[in-house]
Amino acid sequence: MSSHRTRTMATAAVTAVVAIPLSLGAFAPHAFAGSAASSLSSTPSPFGPGCSSLPHGGKGSVTGMAKEHVATAAANNPKLTKLAVALKDAGLTTKLNDAKHITVFAPTNAAFHKIPRNQLADLLRNKAQLKKVLKYHVVDKTINPSELPNGSFKTLEGSTLKTSGSGTSFKVNDTANIVCGDIRTANATVYLIDKVLMPPA
Repeated sequence: MSSHRTRTMATAAVTAVVAIPLSLGAFAPHAFAGSAASSLSSTPSPFGPGCSSLPHGGKGSVTGMAKEHVATAAANNPKLTKLAVALKDAGLTTKLNDAKHITVFAPTNAAFHKIPRNQLADLLRNKAQLKKVLKYHVVDKTINPSELPNGSFKTLEGSTLKTSGSGTSFKVNDTANIVCGDIRTANATVYLIDKVLMPPA
């Protein structure tokens, strides 16, 4: 092998050795950025311990609710049937279905069961008070999970409710837990909560 050919091959080998790390370096920032973006990803949607108990298919499922307006979606969800009946009794079904970009902190059936029976009966009979209580669960804007850690929101009832927490664990007014959050319907964002909220007197 001639000395010229040997030098040519050596030069090519050195060039290749240098080029490989340089080419890897060109892609490294993108790989890091992707990793960082993943580590900073937002709260999963939907989130919460109660999500697994929702129907896995059909109208009451997360996918099914996304196709319906919020009051109709609640009526189709087995966890929210008492809320749907209360909305109907209060004359709010059409109002909520016609609204746009609202957020509903939706008490589950279990939340209604926590109210003493006689108090619940009185509430359901008093349409004006029922309407006030239910409107206290509705905010006239889309609330994203990123707003929950230290949130303060004016409700349709006129008073303010507050949210707190982190990760996938959040409370409303320091009393109600969000058991399944960030469920999207055709016109609303829904957070299922385990207690009926009462507006300030």
